[in-house]
Amino acid sequence: MPAGLTVDILPPDQLDAGLAARWRALLVANPALTSPYFQPEFTRIAGGIVPGAAVAVLQRAGEVVGIFPHQRRGRTVLPLGAPLNDYHGVIAAAGEAPELAQLAHLLRTPRLSVGGWIGPAGAGEARATVQAAMPDGFDRWYADRRVAFGKYFKDKERARRSLESELGPIRVEIGARDAGRLDELIALKREQYRHTGRHDVFACGWTRDLLHALMSAPRQPGEDPRFGVSLGLLWAGERLAALEASLLGGDEYHFWFPAYDPRWARCSPGILLSMDTMRLASAGGWRVFDYGYEGEGYKKYFCDQRRSVTEAVIARPGLGAAVGAAAAAMLDLTGPGRGARFRQSLHHRWAAIEACETTPVARLRGVAVATRAAAVRLLPSSVANA
Repeated sequence: MPAGLTVDILPPDQLDAGLAARWRALLVANPALTSPYFQPEFTRIAGGIVPGAAVAVLQRAGEVVGIFPHQRRGRTVLPLGAPLNDYHGVIAAAGEAPELAQLAHLLRTPRLSVGGWIGPAGAGEARATVQAAMPDGFDRWYADRRVAFGKYFKDKERARRSLESELGPIRVEIGARDAGRLDELIALKREQYRHTGRHDVFACGWTRDLLHALMSAPRQPGEDPRFGVSLGLLWAGERLAALEASLLGGDEYHFWFPAYDPRWARCSPGILLSMDTMRLASAGGWRVFDYGYEGEGYKKYFCDQRRSVTEAVIARPGLGAAVGAAAAAMLDLTGPGRGARFRQSLHHRWAAIEACETTPVARLRGVAVATRAAAVRLLPSSVANA
């Protein structure tokens, strides 16, 4: 345990100007904390929306040395805004943050769960997020990617011509803060979750309210005037073919929730929107475009840098872990590796359920649906449908 650390747990509305100034000084002292999720604006706005929100203030000899915004779900502590919070960690100078187990001890919690942890961890699984960096602007970046992946980008240029020939000229708007369009995007995402069997992160209500607040809340004196959620919209003729909600702050543009009209999937309207967003936003001074976790194949064509994050659960040993291990072992009997994949799939689904749902009944309902969806996807049909 770092020597001499104490912690005060504050409600988010006690984030005053002095603490915000110290927060910004700590961000300057740690270049790893560059995402808009780490800005105090995110916590100020989210703290008024997210159930169970709090801010842990770590001090040594009376000086604030770390800040950790979080939320409680029963006996579990999660980053503030989870599962929508893609990056999180203790706001501290480089090398000064406690590891996860130490933080759990300071917070006196039996369980700490994180998914995109930046900073010392001491446990967990390493993951990576990917970004498109444009220090010299879009044109230079695109010329380099066009050389590296000529066939892919020629295909997207053909897709653009095809979409225009079928529907009309393409027009892209960025920086839109339209509540109606945001609700349209959320409806498309909810339909996508139903279709894929993923937990509907917007069913709980507060997550929708959080996106709206991040889009509409006025900035206070001293805050980043460009911080917040905004929409990118791609029109082809008179038809809205793609939308994307992004979180902006500093010089980082974090692509967050994309959606497109599936009738035009063959023309890649979502990809075209991302490309035009980067072109327009780069001209406005944005320099890093974050695509979130690596994995989807298309991201390799756009992204030229990576960030290392940690996914981990720090928990006291208990029955849940033993049952999970036994279930995974039984599933391995149906095929090599199935148990491990099933367990990992359930872990990610449970992380979303636990973070979203605020009552035991809602969590149990979500678990039942998630278990069935994971079984259908990973097990032989004769087993899943038994």
